[in-house]
Amino acid sequence: MLTITIKQGKEKNLLHNRQLWIYASAVERVDGKPAEKMKSGATALVRSSSGQFLARAAWSPKSQIRARIWSFDENEAIDHALIKRRVKTAVTARNAVANGKKAVPGHLIHLILGEEDGLPGLVVDWFGGRQGYLVCQFQAAGVDAWKVPIVQTLIAETGCPNVFERADALVRKGEGLPVTNGVLAGDEPPDEIPLTENGVRYALNIKTGEKSKFR
Repeated sequence: MLTITIKQGKEKNLLHNRQLWIYASAVERVDGKPAEKMKSGATALVRSSSGQFLARAAWSPKSQIRARIWSFDENEAIDHALIKRRVKTAVTARNAVANGKKAVPGHLIHLILGEEDGLPGLVVDWFGGRQGYLVCQFQAAGVDAWKVPIVQTLIAETGCPNVFERADALVRKGEGLPVTNGVLAGDEPPDEIPLTENGVRYALNIKTGEKSKFR
């Protein structure tokens, strides 16, 4: 496993402020095999300059944000079970399936909101309930590396089989990730769907995120 050593004095942001991003300027050195050092999304152990455990994080060698924190718990493994658990918790917290109030055609649920849900860089919106579409944005190397279990869990927890990836080109290029747009599971979304948000009706292009007032 990679080990990221933080510069002396910079560990305070992690220890006391629970800062979730580690910038390149805070990194003293990175130890590990050359192939691991170049692997976007690899799990890394984060230590202080004195060797104290600080966190486990997702490594991003080409980004100015060199790592994003997965956990401050030394005993918490970063594995499929953790990723699935966090996706399930986020879905449950938004109550999307349980109450069904918005999981219907024409409505939107902001299902996963990145760091807020312990999934840094992942944004998922759900349009139109079980027969609708889950639209994912993988904006960081860590969640991009766990894309398959994330998509599998989203489908299992929502009952929606259609998953589309929409990429923010600037964000993914900044992370050193390829710009990818397309179907991850199920059917491709139509060019436009009707959407009601805050009482206003729109026509939304799921593939691009562009919306216009409904005519």
